[in-house]
Amino acid sequence: MAKHNELGHLGEQYAVQHLQSIDYQIIETDWQYNHKDIDIIAFDPEDLALVFVEVKTRSSDTFGEPLEAITQRKMQNLICCANVYIRQHNYNGQSRFDVISLVGNSIPFQLTHIKDAFNAATAY
Repeated sequence: MAKHNELGHLGEQYAVQHLQSIDYQIIETDWQYNHKDIDIIAFDPEDLALVFVEVKTRSSDTFGEPLEAITQRKMQNLICCANVYIRQHNYNGQSRFDVISLVGNSIPFQLTHIKDAFNAATAY
């Protein structure tokens, strides 16, 4: 596995631990549909919401914050995947998109968790 892939995988594991520490229930990790994926699908019991989480990990912020790597196209892909997941699971409740940004080479990462980072209106 390439170094950047290893860092990304480690970052996703760290993000899962973070979400569990704030009582999110992890439902899926690396859920895929049509060559697109959602890093983490979780349930936030406080907000009673299904949460689709995009995790961005970078070794440093020299070339910008990890959040800057989430393009409009990426948001549209996440929304598409989330809609498929919701339909496949007949989910009728609230949902949202969170972003977790991680900076560093290893645990513990510098973590920023943005709840409700974007929605369909901002992605198009």
